[in-house]
Amino acid sequence: MAVPTQFAYRTSKNIGAVDAAPVYQPLPGFTRPEGNLRCCVYSPCGRYFAWASLERVTVADASIGHVITTLPAENVFELGFSPLGSFIITWQRPSKDENGDAVKNLKVWTVLEGEAPGAEADEHTVVGRFVQKSQTGWNLQYTFDERYCARVVTNEIQFYESQDLGTVWNKLRVEGVSDFAVSPGKNHSIAVFVPERKGQPAAVKVYNVPQFDGPVSQKNFFKGDKVQLKWNNEGTTLIVLAQTEVDRSGKSYYGETTLYLLSANGGFDSRIELDKDGPIHDVTWSPNSKEFGVVYGYMPAKTTIFDTRAKATHSFALGPRNTILFSPHGRFVLVAGFGNLAGQMDIYDLEKNYHKICTIEASNASVCEWSPDGKHILTATTSPRLRVDNGVRIWHVTGGLMYNENLQELYHVIWRPQSPTAHPIEDPLHPLPTPHASALEYLGTVKTPSKPAGAYRPPGARGQVTPLAFKREDEGGAAYVSNGSLSLGIGVNGFGKPRKREVPGAELAPEEGDGTATNAADGDEQLSKAALKNKKKRESKKAKDAAEKAAGLTPAPEKSLPGAFPSPSRSPERKDRKGHERNRSRGYVEPRPHSRPERRDAKRHQAQQQQPNLKTPPAPTSTTKSNGVPPPQKAAPKESPPQPDVTVTSPGSAGTPSQDKKTRALLKKLRAIDDLKMRRAGGEKLEGTQIKKMDTEDEVRKELEALGWNE
Repeated sequence: MAVPTQFAYRTSKNIGAVDAAPVYQPLPGFTRPEGNLRCCVYSPCGRYFAWASLERVTVADASIGHVITTLPAENVFELGFSPLGSFIITWQRPSKDENGDAVKNLKVWTVLEGEAPGAEADEHTVVGRFVQKSQTGWNLQYTFDERYCARVVTNEIQFYESQDLGTVWNKLRVEGVSDFAVSPGKNHSIAVFVPERKGQPAAVKVYNVPQFDGPVSQKNFFKGDKVQLKWNNEGTTLIVLAQTEVDRSGKSYYGETTLYLLSANGGFDSRIELDKDGPIHDVTWSPNSKEFGVVYGYMPAKTTIFDTRAKATHSFALGPRNTILFSPHGRFVLVAGFGNLAGQMDIYDLEKNYHKICTIEASNASVCEWSPDGKHILTATTSPRLRVDNGVRIWHVTGGLMYNENLQELYHVIWRPQSPTAHPIEDPLHPLPTPHASALEYLGTVKTPSKPAGAYRPPGARGQVTPLAFKREDEGGAAYVSNGSLSLGIGVNGFGKPRKREVPGAELAPEEGDGTATNAADGDEQLSKAALKNKKKRESKKAKDAAEKAAGLTPAPEKSLPGAFPSPSRSPERKDRKGHERNRSRGYVEPRPHSRPERRDAKRHQAQQQQPNLKTPPAPTSTTKSNGVPPPQKAAPKESPPQPDVTVTSPGSAGTPSQDKKTRALLKKLRAIDDLKMRRAGGEKLEGTQIKKMDTEDEVRKELEALGWNE
């Protein structure tokens, strides 16, 4: 009988371990720990299972569930193992001691008691201690044989021998390095990332350990604030997924993403060209290290398989997908859409020309992983992303549900790592396994919809063909095209017309290249009945006003002189000039304007007589005086006398514009001085600058007299 697969989970109250296919039962010999448990993890080799409580860290044998040892480490928030399970690493929150120095919160322990040289049989040895402030990238990175381990500090990568973490074995000095990744292969390579700095491009460099004289492979690029470094299993090729914090083109809220490929020996490096616009959702290596899959583009996204030379070998159908996972043996590939998508998983058989096996509906799933046997898929809904319907489900590769367990506040679930050689794949499609009783019980409670649920259609659109503008690209609709703006959503994919800048209330200018009549006809078809009725009223009113103006019934507006009262046709801002009088003092008396209409009328009449060649415009048929009383009807004279000018001018209006402006400024200053006098008379204490301003009253009045202004 093959070794059963195993998974572990952590809830708010306890931790459990379950033997999966084919038995589906709790792990015999494992006692579920209860209480405030912050993390749990398997060792990469699958030998150990560890969890952390408030008082200690416990390590158990993953095969039988018995506790092997405990570590006296309190308040541990993160746990990790070395590749071969020889060391366990703990991380605690940063703190300071009594002297104000940072406490070394990252510790490396030997898993078994007395393993370190010179240690006693009942003593756990702390191999190394470090200060690690950030929880992101907190763990040490080991080589595949645990010979060396490395950590990043300011401007350098420090290497240690795994048995002696107190002494730095070697250093890789790289100015501005922020991230690195040790190769999992047997070549002892390391990739480092340097972000953009002072106009210099970002760079990813690959070095051989310990030859740090120069990089064996390097790629420089812009638009790289942070990266994901993904080695293949053999450690021969590196994928670089670069991302910016902000998309300067305005096409995405989440920044721009680009993909690069580098070989560890420096023989090849290239940018991976993608034939669909949009972000890169996911990229994953195949276990055979010879190909990888990328999900990219605006929804519906495109999924493509590439070889190690960045050449596309196969593309799957478009769909709402953002995840790609290869099975441990590399035979199957899973393409799914989680997060804000529906949770559909498509399973393809790579050995049968990418034949689609099935589609699994796993709604609300936040975790998805292949089992080590390559025949089952685990999905889970976890907190705090979703606090209801938490649980674990296991599916067969053919699409059937094999196991279901509902849990309260599920935080974490993980498969026990096992070598693919422990589970020969044989024929995974036949025979079909028997589902567990929990799966049958769950399927019995699921209500099958009487008819397939589709998108809502209003009553007026039911029974009609869906327009292409409302179809997804994978359903035959138009491809998504970004207009480069995050605020203007119309004008994309045929939805409406592009928005124009226009003045509210003003007449719309006709579009270029189109006739006005044609545009009006097109607009009438899109208007509602009420809007069309209002439009006709406005057009008839405009035609009536134009006819009256042509017949001379409407007097043309006269150009107002400087200092005249605003006409009723002026803007509300100019009409409300009297509102500025609120700022004046109560004791202020408006000076009487010295207007001389007789002198201006004589000058105007003299100017008209000096220009005999200019035609005088015809007088309007009906005139009104300034008081609104119509004049008596008289016979038409030979020469119409000039109309009296009843415009009231402001003080100093007879001068030049510069003198008028200066006069208004001095009057304003005089009003402010009067206001200060009133405030001081009322008992208010004035500042020194205000008193100095009051002392300038005589100078202001002298300047006004010099400009010809008298009270």
